[in-house]
Amino acid sequence: MTSSKPAELSTLKWQVASRCNNGSCVEIARLPGGGVGMRDSKNKGGPILEFSVTEFRAFIDGIKDGSLGL
Repeated sequence: MTSSKPAELSTLKWQVASRCNNGSCVEIARLPGGGVGMRDSKNKGGPILEFSVTEFRAFIDGIKDGSLGL
C-alpha cells in the first residue's frame, strides 16, 4: 500500500458505498495499472491510499470475517 496524489489520479471515477448516508465514508476507484485507490469522502483533496487488487481483497475479506477487529 502506498499513499500519493499524482496528477493522473485526479480524473478517477470515485464510488462510495450505497449504505453511506452521512458523508463520513471512504470512496474507492480503479487505478491505472489495475490497483484500487481509497480516499476519505470528507477530504477529497487529501491523500489517496493505493492497494494492489490482492491487498484490497484481503482488506475486504478481513472486514467481512472480523479479523481486523472493526
